[in-house]
Amino acid sequence: MQKLVFFYPEGHAAHFEPGHPERPERVEALRQALDEAGWGRQYPWLEALELPSDLVASVHTPDYLTLLQAACRRGARLDLDTYTTPASWRLALNAAGGAAAVAQAVWQGTAARGLALSRPPGHHAMRGRGMGFCLLNNIALAAEYLLRQPDNTAPRAHRLAIVDLDLHHGNGTQEIFWERGDVLYISTHQWPFYPGSGGLGERGAGAGAGLTVNIPLPSLTGDQGFQAAMEELILPALDRYAPQMALVSFGFDAHWRDPLGNLSLTGAGVYRLIRALVEWAEQAAGGKVAMCLEGGYDLEAGKTCIRAATAALLGETWSDAPDSPPYSEGNAWRQVVREARQIWKV
Repeated sequence: MQKLVFFYPEGHAAHFEPGHPERPERVEALRQALDEAGWGRQYPWLEALELPSDLVASVHTPDYLTLLQAACRRGARLDLDTYTTPASWRLALNAAGGAAAVAQAVWQGTAARGLALSRPPGHHAMRGRGMGFCLLNNIALAAEYLLRQPDNTAPRAHRLAIVDLDLHHGNGTQEIFWERGDVLYISTHQWPFYPGSGGLGERGAGAGAGLTVNIPLPSLTGDQGFQAAMEELILPALDRYAPQMALVSFGFDAHWRDPLGNLSLTGAGVYRLIRALVEWAEQAAGGKVAMCLEGGYDLEAGKTCIRAATAALLGETWSDAPDSPPYSEGNAWRQVVREARQIWKV
């Protein structure tokens, strides 16, 4: 068994718009950081899986998939934030297939952990709409792949968790699994902020009632607030649901250097969050953790975060130089955690 596997989206630079924050350089910086640390040469890089068209159409509506392909052929925008190019449809399928390949390797036991540098990102992509730089929902398609197991190479998963640690709420992932009982969705995100969803009262419906856990955090939350959310809310929610595997949507835009938000997380904070999830999984889910990249728009912050996350996945010591923000963390997060604990009775 490999200790770790990676996915890199070959050709992703063809999805590009001048001046846009969702740019090829952010993934190239991550790849460079992994290579410089030696991990990029030590552990294998997987090829993307070819996702069956009916599986893709089970996550996104056929009408949206038709619209998206047409928009990509023209290089049209889906909204003011979300561009396409003639290569974007192929690259979006590749990004989702890469996330699925990494998740599949971990699920089947050929790798202990996995990390997909999927681009374009995905967690804002809803069933019938792309938005927020996202075209297809990579983490949702990876989860659906494990739940369906279309290649019949391993037993199907029945209970999965998606832990979304991006700056922004993963409204698309939440919507896709809102009424389903086979996926627990947990999100930390800055609040109030784009896309405007992710309040404490959004908890799922139908078979998914109580399986959406939102932790809307205020500006300047920082490492201490994130760690409290992990220990007091996220880990108890995972224990209660008992998933067979954890899928992690991680946006490095929660780092204090990122230009799009202000959650004030540091590299050391990233390390502790991922390490906590790995330690939980080792006790409760066979050690199965697979990560998928979402946002993150400062290149140096991305390098710091990818080194921290990879060290945590491998169980290695975090050894980077300190990168604390040049201002104090806030404490308004305490009220959010208190309210969430009352809602979830933990």
